[in-house]
Amino acid sequence: MIDLTWMAWTWPTAIFFIAIFALIALMGVWEYASPGGNPRYGILRFETTRGDRLFLSLLGSAFICLGFLGLSEISLWWALVVCFGYAVLVFRLV
Repeated sequence: MIDLTWMAWTWPTAIFFIAIFALIALMGVWEYASPGGNPRYGILRFETTRGDRLFLSLLGSAFICLGFLGLSEISLWWALVVCFGYAVLVFRLV
């Protein structure tokens, strides 16, 4: 059996990974139900699909959370609010 006690598996960590898995699974279901993803040109001036926008929102959210961790003493719940707003903007504008 593998010993994973060195990892910090807490409920917030588990919820984080479950949320990412759920987002990817839901994106797969959405793509199956409506293939193509309606590629479009947004403010970045290159073609993006739903999957591209999900990737950009997850990547940006990771950097937002790292910024909150490294540069402030503010609760990460506020980072989650900022990440959600960022994801909405990415899906609307990019």
